[in-house]
Amino acid sequence: MASSKRRPILIAVGLIVLIVLIGAGFMIKQAQARYTSTIYTGSKQASSVDTSKPISILLLGVDTGADGRIDKGNSDTIMVVTINPQTKKTVITSIPRDTLAQMVGVKPTNVQKLNAAYNIGGSDMAKASVGALLNIPIDYYATLNMGGLKQIVDAVGGVTITSPLNVTFDHITITKGTHHLNGKQALTYTRMRYQDPRGDYGRQLRQQQVMKAVLAKLADSKTYTRYSQLLTSLKGNLKTDLSFNDLVSLAANDHANTKNIKSTQLIGMPAWINTSSYQIASTKTLQSTSNAIRSQLGLSAEKLSNMETRLNALNTTYNGTTNLNYNTNGLDTITYTDDTK
Repeated sequence: MASSKRRPILIAVGLIVLIVLIGAGFMIKQAQARYTSTIYTGSKQASSVDTSKPISILLLGVDTGADGRIDKGNSDTIMVVTINPQTKKTVITSIPRDTLAQMVGVKPTNVQKLNAAYNIGGSDMAKASVGALLNIPIDYYATLNMGGLKQIVDAVGGVTITSPLNVTFDHITITKGTHHLNGKQALTYTRMRYQDPRGDYGRQLRQQQVMKAVLAKLADSKTYTRYSQLLTSLKGNLKTDLSFNDLVSLAANDHANTKNIKSTQLIGMPAWINTSSYQIASTKTLQSTSNAIRSQLGLSAEKLSNMETRLNALNTTYNGTTNLNYNTNGLDTITYTDDTK
């Protein structure tokens, strides 16, 4: 298991993908021929996105340490981004990495922390597991390793944020107040968790704060001269099942979504399962989150009935406050076999 310093919760994947999809469309168009083979690491070549319809993208910040790999590791940043071209709205829903969830695609049935899905079964399992948790379609995914945040913030000339508290991590301190952060400082600001009284939820808010600051920099015409550095910063960091043409098309057609971006969180409750700490999303919370995302995608609400709601119904004495013991009926201890390959 990686140490806490090697398990950063990144907003980098959200930053990069939103930049590519929304904020820097004309930059990509200008540099497409030069950078297609340099920054794009997806497998599809032809466009497949219908930019007239709502889409969902699972954004994963992958725990791969400092070695630059993005093919394995826990997805310690989990965001569902929904883009609706009819309403010109983009909604970013952060999901805690420790959320109890079924690992969809393994037999026998197994539940783990949601961030394990990518490590167990790659992007297919991550998409399937998040989709089943909330009863939502996940159209595409994108992952980014920890090096991406530092590079993208530096590429836009740094970001200005107002910190609600003192943040110290990796021998760097960001004091409470307003600061202009370079890439290394921004990485520190979004990695710290244990000093924040809100824990992982506070870190998610700081992730979204930096994301919006980067998008604001992209709206500044002075940033346009940095498009070469901006695109080069993606090299070796981004992996997605969107084609490069898809990225260009989304960027060109969905630029207006940067003017209406909403950030939200799925809030769980603490629990102990055997000797591990989890977050349990109540059935009410799961249902309301599902309803909101489905509405953003132009879908009607449906009653949730999945492994998580069934386990919640069985744990009648668990309340997330005075009783933190949660029983999975042994489903979290099953030795799985990966049948997704």
